[in-house]
Amino acid sequence: MIQKKAGPLFYLFLVGFLFVIMFPFLWQLVASIKPPGELFGDRAFNVLIENPTIENYIRVFSARPFGRYLWNSFVVASTTTLVSIVIASIAAYAIAWVKFSGKAIVLGIVLAVSMFPQIATISPIFLFLQSVGLTNSYLGLILPYTTFALPLAVWNLTAFFRKIPYDLAEAAKVDGASILQTLTRVFFPLALPGIFTTAILVFIAAWNEFLFALTINTEEAMKTVPVGIAMFQGQYTMPWGEIAAASIVVTVPLVIMVLIFQKRIVSGLTAGAVKE
Repeated sequence: MIQKKAGPLFYLFLVGFLFVIMFPFLWQLVASIKPPGELFGDRAFNVLIENPTIENYIRVFSARPFGRYLWNSFVVASTTTLVSIVIASIAAYAIAWVKFSGKAIVLGIVLAVSMFPQIATISPIFLFLQSVGLTNSYLGLILPYTTFALPLAVWNLTAFFRKIPYDLAEAAKVDGASILQTLTRVFFPLALPGIFTTAILVFIAAWNEFLFALTINTEEAMKTVPVGIAMFQGQYTMPWGEIAAASIVVTVPLVIMVLIFQKRIVSGLTAGAVKE
């Protein structure tokens, strides 16, 4: 099959598309190294920086407990991802390969749970966590995060598990492998691209979540990054430079992680796209 070479219009469109996608991040990067005098007035929209500075980054960590915010978000997002993937993998295996009545109903209910808006569930969840003393704690965020992450994880992993030939499980059963051994030694390695992709999506969703973190953890030492950045605003001032610097610090690790593991992510996203 002869492939047609891309023309100059294609590359022009590609450059324009990438610029539109990257513009918010680039604008935040420019704002983060501007002194306060260049963030307002006529010079606010000037891309050229007269006096670049890293003072905004210094103030983010020196004037505020931003390191604590980062640690809180990392602990909550990592634990949520680990718990969600373990539970979702077992559930997806059962839905994909175990024969039981009402399988379609179960999968439909799992999907329906993810459609509930957070604002409709925040009140009962907060009252429950308050009654059991889990507000202002890591577990108080991990539980609701896992509840909302599981439907996405189960739905994705079920599709990946269904692509694995069940003959491999039958062969493992003949060799004397238990269900747990079959799951961990046969299905997990083969579904690793899908598991990895799902884990990335769950981690990013938990890292960026705002509403539950704002409502459940109100103590300064337990705030996560999105809430901490939202609280940078003073009564009469808006520190745009510090907000921009904080957003860059929060975004860069995610970008680096995606770039490092982009092959696995693409492999997981495209798995099953070509019908055999």
